[in-house]
Amino acid sequence: MNLGMVNTQRPMAKLNPWRMLLFLLLAQLLVAFVGRSVGPLGVLIGKDLALTKSQIGMLPAALFLGQTLAAVPAGMLTDRFGSRRLLIGASFCLGFGFMVMTYLSQFWLVLLFVTLGGLGYGSMHPITNKGIIYWFTLKQRGTAMGIKQTGVTAGAALAGLILLPLGAEYGWRPVLLAACVLLLLSGILSYFLYRDPPDQTQAINKKGLKSLYQSMFKMIKNKPLMLVSLSAFGMSGSQMCLNTYIVLYAHEQLGISLFLAGVLLVISEVSGSFGRIAWGMISDYLFNSNRVIILIMICVLTAISSLLVALANNASFWMLVPIVIVFGFAIAGFNGIWMNLATEIVPREQSGISTGVSLTFGSTGVIIIPPLFGFMVDQTGNFAAGWFFLSGVMVFVFIVLSFLTIKMKTNSVQS
Repeated sequence: MNLGMVNTQRPMAKLNPWRMLLFLLLAQLLVAFVGRSVGPLGVLIGKDLALTKSQIGMLPAALFLGQTLAAVPAGMLTDRFGSRRLLIGASFCLGFGFMVMTYLSQFWLVLLFVTLGGLGYGSMHPITNKGIIYWFTLKQRGTAMGIKQTGVTAGAALAGLILLPLGAEYGWRPVLLAACVLLLLSGILSYFLYRDPPDQTQAINKKGLKSLYQSMFKMIKNKPLMLVSLSAFGMSGSQMCLNTYIVLYAHEQLGISLFLAGVLLVISEVSGSFGRIAWGMISDYLFNSNRVIILIMICVLTAISSLLVALANNASFWMLVPIVIVFGFAIAGFNGIWMNLATEIVPREQSGISTGVSLTFGSTGVIIIPPLFGFMVDQTGNFAAGWFFLSGVMVFVFIVLSFLTIKMKTNSVQS
């Protein structure tokens, strides 16, 4: 045990936070590349299994059900054991879950193994967030978290850019299977190259299981964290609706080719990648690390974008492009700010479990909102109802963030 500790800490002098960020980014990217593939591949899986729009919405819902189940336990384990040991475990959990899924044809079994894979997908957030909190200072975290979180949007964009056309050509099953193999290799690579910082290791050794359970209940009593998490409920669900339905909307309702419909998804995810970095830098350097005002700005832009998509019944591909750019920049770019806020309003040694608690709420939004979107489309025969619904969700989020602003100002005055 002591020898392993020495080996872990020995190269520390040669390491720096930005190099460690690259390994966290790699892990986050490949996990998203596989896990978020259920969005762009949903149209192909739906055709293969003869699914309704609502059932297609259940695919990402199942992924995030797994994330919901894993979020708090993964946060507790990360607080106790550190990020490095769990990187490979999360990668293998998702990789093997989706590998099995590619051999199945019964919808309920597909959902089951997507859910099991979601355990690994959801674990990666507290694992990588913990590394960010310990490797970077407060003034660097918005940018660093934004860069790390681009792995999610970049992975989803690559899934749309690579897996969707390859899946259309060769079938979604062998293509997704190959992606799973790549994920397993990346998990092994991250395990051997990443190191936990010394102060995180010291904090880990002092933690007991009882104190971790006590920390979880403290998180639930933390009103600002609960308001942050409630806003994430609406934003996460809305983001997954964009990922899941933009291809179906463009292809089936607007008559845009499957390839160009997939390009729209890629555009939204690439815009989200830029958004995650840009929003973090804007927060750090223009708003003195104020995260809440950034979330409010994102909320307003998302509501407007969703309304424009709802009204674009006869839009061409090129008419949708600027709308999707703003849409993705906003709602696909919010995650880094959310993760920063969820970890910064608690002591940093509790950042893993605060991430897990907040992820539970965000994941619940993804479980509920995309199937509701699909149900509305199935009932009305038109995607406009779904996009109007998302604008309504943003009104709800705006109200929650307004309460959060008041609460944080009150706490600031009292302290």
